[in-house]
Parts: sequence; C-alpha cells; structure tokens
Amino acid sequence: MTEDIATRGFVDHTEPDWDSPLSIKLTPELIAHAVMYSAAAVHTGWESCVDEDSVLSQLVVMDDAGKHAVRLVEQEFADDQEEDVVWHDWALEVRIGKVVTTGHYSLRVNSAPLDWEWHAREAERAFERACVLLGRRVRRGLVVDEPMPRELPPRASRH
Repeated sequence: MTEDIATRGFVDHTEPDWDSPLSIKLTPELIAHAVMYSAAAVHTGWESCVDEDSVLSQLVVMDDAGKHAVRLVEQEFADDQEEDVVWHDWALEVRIGKVVTTGHYSLRVNSAPLDWEWHAREAERAFERACVLLGRRVRRGLVVDEPMPRELPPRASRH
C-alpha cells in the first residue's frame, strides 16, 4: 500500500476531530477572483471606504472570535465630479484579520429597473459566497414592498 502524499508524516490514523482548526493561504486577489468577480470595482485597504452617513442598509457576519467579518452595505452618494449624479452602491467588504477587500456593485440611481435587479442579485450572491469563508450559510427571505399612499390620510380630530 502506497503512502498518500497528503497523509505522509501522520501517525494518528483516527479521523480528524470536527473542531480541528484548518488553515489555507488566502489573498485579497483570490477573494476578488472567487467572490467578487462581477463587481464593477475591487480594492483593498486597512479600513472601510464606506461613509457611514450614506448607508441605507447593511448585513454583517462575523466569525466566532470576532477577527474576521463580511459586510454587505447598501449606500447612496453624490458623484464627486458631477454634482447632479447620484450613485447607488452595494459594497461587499471581506475583512480577514486587518485587511479589508471591498467589491463595489454600483449604478446611477436613474438606471433601469433591470440593472438594479442585476446589481443587487450579484452583490447578494457575492455576500453568500463570502460568508462561506467564515463558515456561515445565507438563507434568502421575502420582503413585501407596500405602495406609498399618494396623499396623507385625513387627520382624526377629537371633539
């Protein structure tokens, strides 16, 4: 029987414990390639590039030790060069240790509904893939958007 290269040097022939720590080499480039491949822009940093004042919604997932995190942020902000242009952005942040890798799924707020659906779906799928890095699964839910009333209802007055 030939010795398997992967098990060479191991004398313990019992199965690994479910809580055995595992480690792999993971780089920002690999995260961008495997998780954020459809993002309009990807960059790295030591901190978040998101302006917290522009955040509309966010989902945050952390590992058990709190050292690593995945965050999906939905935000809107004005363009720096063109004042009349407003962007809607889904920013996916993957923080492994101190390094933050961010992918942006951005479009102008006046873009077609089909473009909104595509960008939102791609950002959500990337979030699902990134959560696997932390051992988390993502389940989808349903949200009902109620129509906004055109006029305010009459005020109730007491006599």
